[in-house]
Amino acid sequence: MDQALWDELKRIAETRPQITALFDKDASRAQDFSISYDGMLFDYSKTQITKDTRDFLVSLAEAADVPGKRNAMFSGEHINETEDRAVLHTLLRNLSERTPNGVSEAAHKGVREGVAAMETFADAVRTGTFKGQGGQITDVVNIGIGGSDLGPKMGTLALAPFHDGPRLHYVSNVDGADISDCLKGLDPKTTLVIVASKTFTTIETMTNARSAFEWMTGQVDDPASQFAAVSTAEDKTAAFGISPDRVFGFEDWVGGRYSMWGPIGLAMMIAIGAEHFRAFLDGGAAMDRHFQNAPLGQNMPVMLALVGLWHNQGCGHASRAVLPYDDRLSRLPAYLQQLEMESNGKSVAIDGSDLTVHSGPVVWGEPGTNGQHAFYQLIHQGTRVIPCEFLVAAKGHEEGLTHHHELLVANCLAQSEALMVGRSFKEAQQLMEAKGFEGAERDRQARHRVFPGNRPSTTLAYSQLGPRELGMIIALYEHRVFVEGVILGINSFDQWGVELGKELANALTPILRGDASDASKDGSTRMLLAKLKEG
Repeated sequence: MDQALWDELKRIAETRPQITALFDKDASRAQDFSISYDGMLFDYSKTQITKDTRDFLVSLAEAADVPGKRNAMFSGEHINETEDRAVLHTLLRNLSERTPNGVSEAAHKGVREGVAAMETFADAVRTGTFKGQGGQITDVVNIGIGGSDLGPKMGTLALAPFHDGPRLHYVSNVDGADISDCLKGLDPKTTLVIVASKTFTTIETMTNARSAFEWMTGQVDDPASQFAAVSTAEDKTAAFGISPDRVFGFEDWVGGRYSMWGPIGLAMMIAIGAEHFRAFLDGGAAMDRHFQNAPLGQNMPVMLALVGLWHNQGCGHASRAVLPYDDRLSRLPAYLQQLEMESNGKSVAIDGSDLTVHSGPVVWGEPGTNGQHAFYQLIHQGTRVIPCEFLVAAKGHEEGLTHHHELLVANCLAQSEALMVGRSFKEAQQLMEAKGFEGAERDRQARHRVFPGNRPSTTLAYSQLGPRELGMIIALYEHRVFVEGVILGINSFDQWGVELGKELANALTPILRGDASDASKDGSTRMLLAKLKEG
């Protein structure tokens, strides 16, 4: 995008107003700077965005041809240019009979058939038609990493009130502690293991899969009979001994971090059942329709993206905190770390030229209210401004504990209010006077209790966290990443930054085993190798 537009964005940000002043001037600001869709409310009124700023931000989306790129994605054009692939994870949640324009009918039919196959297997596991050597499956262990783990793990936890299937466990880390701790207490004879690796070569996943196989060996006559796979490498799954009717593949136009809608979500489907999984898909599809049809200024994913660009590239805030006041969304920040930072953590544009602005921010967070007793001190009184993104439901699932939820909601709203209004030195002086402090000591104590305020936040509010709501939330953030990437001019769908470390790890493994020399390594690495080989 034209550098002049980025320069203008920064110029506008230099004169940004006080958030409270914007509310003072506009009694309808909350309504004007929020978007409602299908039971979900996105409020971005507690930011320093004015009407003129919003108009300029929308013009950035228009200048980058977000609508055109959006249509190209949904129609299956190869917008992942560095890998020459389409980007069609949205097709995984489109179960209508009508094939989207530009997409092959065969691809759409394959998606629907794939969901049906998943449902057949999930139902067999849930009802006991598919059994282990010891009878009905009681536990499912999903082995994957990255997109093959973060999405389904996050979704399984988020939808815990809907679990009525076997217990679910997730293993991702190659650290032996992960799989060892997971398998303790499980019965090999009633455990199903799902190995999720598109290529069936991911070193962490396959190392854990072989360890799980060894754990079953001796306890189960045919360990492979209690394994399923999510993979496209049918030759490798066959060599592992997994029957083809327990192998679920997906196309190369589904990126790992966008894959929980399809076979990667098999474990989640087994936990909550096909009906609830379809509701999850329906929520994602509903957000897709809104993203495709709503005007840019009233488009929830577009405005979420533009708020992010305003804070990062405009105001220079280098990180953003995702703060779900919903304990079952405790893994959402980790999921979004991959979705956003692996997608938009780039330094070159699609044409290979250097970016002239910073790319994606650091994304982090924890659920409320836990974070209030950990890092909110920095958010409220630290020297750096950290835009916050709150998520909260109107009601919880726990009958008889409504007072818990009322307290939760009150805390969520209080935090965004406190970030905005702050506390002045004069107000802090009055507090200290009320406590009996006078003169210089009153002022010293007051300074510690000043809150700068004018710190931006957004809030995403919804009725109750269920499968459909979760689908809407995940699709919302996916499209946010896409819009930010389009405006930045980068490819949000490759991840070459993960490759070098893998290559170097492969070279270091034989050195650790004593099968190769460390002569080519730097002094620090040689010293660390020596120390770690000593034990």
